[in-house]
This record gives sequence, C-alpha cells and structure tokens, in this order.
Amino acid sequence: MENFEAYEKRLADLLELSELLETEEDDSMKKEALADMKKLADDTDKLELSAMLAGEHDPDNAIVEIHPGAGGTESQDWAEMLMRMYMRWAERSGYKTEVVDFLPGEEAGVKSVTFIVSGEYAYGYLKAEIGVHRLVRISPFDSNKRRHTSFTSVSVMPEIDDDIKLEILDDDLKIDTFRASGAGGQHVNVTDSAVRITHLPTGVVVSCQNERSQHKNKASAMKVLKGKLFALEEQKMQEKREALGGEKKGIQWGSQIRSYVLQPYQMVKDLRSGVEVGDVRRVLDGDLDVFIRGYLLSG
Repeated sequence: MENFEAYEKRLADLLELSELLETEEDDSMKKEALADMKKLADDTDKLELSAMLAGEHDPDNAIVEIHPGAGGTESQDWAEMLMRMYMRWAERSGYKTEVVDFLPGEEAGVKSVTFIVSGEYAYGYLKAEIGVHRLVRISPFDSNKRRHTSFTSVSVMPEIDDDIKLEILDDDLKIDTFRASGAGGQHVNVTDSAVRITHLPTGVVVSCQNERSQHKNKASAMKVLKGKLFALEEQKMQEKREALGGEKKGIQWGSQIRSYVLQPYQMVKDLRSGVEVGDVRRVLDGDLDVFIRGYLLSG
C-alpha cells in the first residue's frame, strides 16, 4: 500500500510539473521532467510485475529440469540450447546456477539436465517457462539439410525450504548408488558417488551425480525430490479445483508454450501471451524478460 501511495504522489507531482512546463521555455527542466516520467513508468512496470509474483513460493529458488522429446541428437541438441539460454538469463538477472544432474547425449546435446537457479523470485519468474518448447530449423545433423521440428519439455519447481513440512518417509524411498556418467575430464567420477532416489508411492525418480561426494549428491537429490513432490501435490489440487468448476488458470503440464523458428523465417512466439520477437539469437542468448513479463501479466 505504501508503494502505491508513493507512486500516486510522484505522479501528482509530475502532472503539476508538466502543466508548468507548458509555459516554460527552459529545456533543461523539460529534459529533467521527461527523465522523471520515464523513471516513473519503469518503476510502475516493476511494481505491476511484482504484484503478479504473489504466490507462496514465488520468492524461492527454482529447480529446472529439461528433457528432450523424441528425435535423438536433434532434440538433445535443442535441450542443450535451452539449458544455455536459461543459464545466460540467470547470469543476466544476477542469479547463481548449480547443475545437480547432467546426462550427455551420445553425439551432441543432453539427454536430461537438472539445475538450481538461486536468487530472489527465481521460481516466480521461471515458472513462466514450464511446458513444451518447439524448435524449427535446418538441422546441422542432417546431411540433406532438411528442416526439422524438435520438442523439449521444461519443468520448474520451487526449492522447498527445510522449514516447510513435507512428509517423506524413509520406508517410501529406494536409494541406489551408481557410477556417474560424463564426457570425462577433471569432473569424471571413478567411484559410485552418484545417487538415484525413487519415491515408491508416486514413482517419482530423481538422480544427482554432479558432486564427488555421495552424501552431497544425496542431499541435492532430496532437494529435487521435495520440489517434485510439492509440484505433484499442486497439480492434484489444481485438477480438483478445475473439476469443481474453477477457472483454468494454472500451468498445463506438457502443453506447448513457445515456438522458436530459425528457418524459413526467424521468429520466437509465445503461444499463451502472443508476444513475438524476431531476433531469435538474442532470445537464445538469454533475453527472456519480455516473454516472462508477458506471461505473468496475461495471467
């Protein structure tokens, strides 16, 4: 409330100033007033956006999972392109990232990747990315240079704080250890330090192999498991609300949300908000704010 009152006062002051400037010849005063107006507009945009981030877990860190669809190397390469896009967005936004599980593709790309984006409102923003992302391009892996369409799914869950009670019984967990896979180098594991946890009641499986320590991998895997179980409960609650006739405003898991076309023309289009951007390379380099904002404000 205090923020809105402060904006109202600033707006009233600027309106009063603009009336005075109608008869004022001082260019420096006009420039100053225009700068103040632009600043007020920018701040109002930020306030409007923050009002959209009112969910209980919006301020939390985000756990991001990327899984390529059918299509082998082409879709696995697309999954890695999306991973890079989110890493660059996080860097631009001042967030930290930590890869907790990475399964490389056989020729290129990734078969799956899980990483945590840490920072204020990471989940609130990145939940806009949940769904299926579609890529159309001339495949660099096709010797006949044909156009291919690839699909990759993105899941985003909040990193659930330890203070939040989410009952996970030890008897409900099956914990396996295995040797981590990887392309080699200094981070390759030579011991069975990777951890896979199966939650037996739901069938949810998570794995972590990024750390050398089995203990650290287990802790990271439990973080991801908590996030997944929370998301599962949220989905069930949403389905119940919809069954009772509530409005369908939630995220539809598995639905296509955005299309990235590189050939025959260049365009990224969000299928929910209608936001379009012609500079595909800029988007793939992490410039996602226009899409995130469009999604949040359209909700």
